[in-house]
Amino acid sequence: MKKIILPLLVTSALSACGENTPLQTVDWYKTHETDRKAMIAKCEANPGELSASANCINAKTAENHLSVDKRSYPDLTPINPLQGGE
Repeated sequence: MKKIILPLLVTSALSACGENTPLQTVDWYKTHETDRKAMIAKCEANPGELSASANCINAKTAENHLSVDKRSYPDLTPINPLQGGE
């Protein structure tokens, strides 16, 4: 049991040291355009290591939200067919 747990602890501790950038939220990236664009550029430059990181996902999600907001889609109310489609 100890032979399995020790390597897991060591690898998780070392992997946590990989990224020095503080974690930012989607809303933060929406309001900080230069940081958002810089993070997206950094993620696209190294997709193998960074594409699954939380900051890359949050920056790209913020960019997508802002793009959709520019399109000004109407706010649609879902229809529930079980209630007669009110």
